[in-house]
Amino acid sequence: MKPAPFAYVRPATLADAIGELAATAGDGKVLAGGQSLVPVLAMRLGRPGTLVDINGVAGLDTIERRGPVLRVGATARQRSLERSPKAAAVPLVGRALPFVGHRELRSRGTVCGSLAHADPGAELPAVASCLGAALEVRGPSGTRTVPAADFFQGAMTTAIGPDEILTAVEFPVAGPGEGFGFAELARRHGDFALAGVVTRVRSADGAVAEAVISGFGVSDRAVTRDVTDLLRSVAGRDDLEAALRPGTEELAHDVVNTSGDQHGSQGYRRRLFAVLAARELAGAYRRSTEGRS
Repeated sequence: MKPAPFAYVRPATLADAIGELAATAGDGKVLAGGQSLVPVLAMRLGRPGTLVDINGVAGLDTIERRGPVLRVGATARQRSLERSPKAAAVPLVGRALPFVGHRELRSRGTVCGSLAHADPGAELPAVASCLGAALEVRGPSGTRTVPAADFFQGAMTTAIGPDEILTAVEFPVAGPGEGFGFAELARRHGDFALAGVVTRVRSADGAVAEAVISGFGVSDRAVTRDVTDLLRSVAGRDDLEAALRPGTEELAHDVVNTSGDQHGSQGYRRRLFAVLAARELAGAYRRSTEGRS
């Protein structure tokens, strides 16, 4: 299929881009990398009247460390972040990015575009949720910052208004005693995950101070839970992964609510989630106590 007819504008400034988007009265879409948007247009799942291409806006492709956060601009490519030395400050991003589509898609796709698209099976929304990232949204009324916990509202639904643009995301950099884990299972590399988990553990003097897990591909959005008590209850066991399994199996019944499809039933996804969650929580805990991220 081919896209339905649409108007195309390529403003040179962010103010002009916001103005063009506002002028569409809710019938416009922002174009950055296009790796999510263009297939939607081609299949006519979306029919915006106007595309506002922000690639001509200077300063939106930056990747920079700003104190305790790594700031990634709206047109910064996934591949650019993957290859940037600055990404080392956020190890979880480095773990997840190689699983985002294929290298060719990451060369064009943007980090913020994936977040704004909010596909339930996408990796980066789960990373943002697990880390407690902050998302910068700008519109005619000014700039506001939305925490990841409030940003993702459902399948392909976010807190971005129809006249607003996601201009940047800020990922907290790793601190002392933090360890991370990432794993997903897909039919083929580059496919959306049947189930995936992202974990973050912070330890102090060998004790668990905080543990967080986000699941993706298992609900209508990335699902994040505080699992500090679960990890504390078994930390120090010789076979930590096995000790965590009863808890992650119970957790799977809470977070995995997709009805399943031809690729995997709900029960299968729950088993996947439980196994991956136990493994990655155990790994993140070990890294946090060994001084490795």
